[in-house]
Amino acid sequence: MAESPPLLESLTDPRITPEFCRHIDGTSGDLYLLGVVHDHPASIGRVERTLEAVDPDTLALELPPAAVALYQTYAADTNAAEPPRFGGEMSAAIRATDAEIVGIDAPNWSFLRRVLTRLVADRASAATARRVLSSLSGATREALTCRVAATLNHATSMTVAYDDPVEYECSYDDPPIEQADHERGHVATVQALLGSVDTDGSALAYRDETREDCMSDRLAELHTDTDGDVVAVVGIDHLEALETSLETV
Repeated sequence: MAESPPLLESLTDPRITPEFCRHIDGTSGDLYLLGVVHDHPASIGRVERTLEAVDPDTLALELPPAAVALYQTYAADTNAAEPPRFGGEMSAAIRATDAEIVGIDAPNWSFLRRVLTRLVADRASAATARRVLSSLSGATREALTCRVAATLNHATSMTVAYDDPVEYECSYDDPPIEQADHERGHVATVQALLGSVDTDGSALAYRDETREDCMSDRLAELHTDTDGDVVAVVGIDHLEALETSLETV
C-alpha cells in the first residue's frame, strides 16, 4: 500500500520514503500526503523538496484555518537560505510554494458537530464529555491566539511567536541521511511510547479520530474539486489513517 510515487522516488532523497510520503491518484490531479514531525529538520527538508518537485496548485496544512495567516507571516520573516525561525515545516512549506494555502484542521463547525454527535451516540460518560469539550475550548483559544498574533505581525515590525521551536540533536545543515536516521529513530521511540498507552474511548481518542475524519473529508473535497495536484502536510501519526480513509473515497 505504502509506495512512494515515481516523481518522488526520482529525487533519491533519504527523507522522502514510503514511511513518510503517500500518493493517491486523481482524475484532475494527484494528492500527496506528507507525514511530518513538528520542527524536525528532516521534515522541513521533506516538504521543501517535495513542493519543489510537485509544484502543486493547493497546499493543505494540518492547521486551523484561523492559524494560517500567522504561519504565512513566519514564512515571510526569514532568510531565504535558511528555514523560517518559527512555524517549522508548516511555514517552510508555505515559503516553498505559491500554491493556494488551506488549513484543514480543527477547530471548526464540522469538527464540533461530529464530536458532539459521536459523544451522544456512544453515550460517553459525563467525565469524558467534559474532557473533550475542555480540549475543544483550549484548541479554539489557541486558534484565536494565532489570529491575534498574525494581526500584530502584519501591523508592527515585530514577530510574535506562538510557541518556541522544538530542538533536536540534528540540524538543518546536517546531511539528509543523518536527518532521516534521527527522525526515524525519534518516530519509533514516540510510537512505542504511545503504543503502551490505552486511549480507547478516551477524550484524546474522540478528539483525534474526529479530527482525522474532518481532515479526510476536507482533503477528499480538495482532491475532487481542485484542478491540479494537492500536497497535504500532516503529523506523521495521522498519515496512515488519512491514507486509508482517502483510498476508500
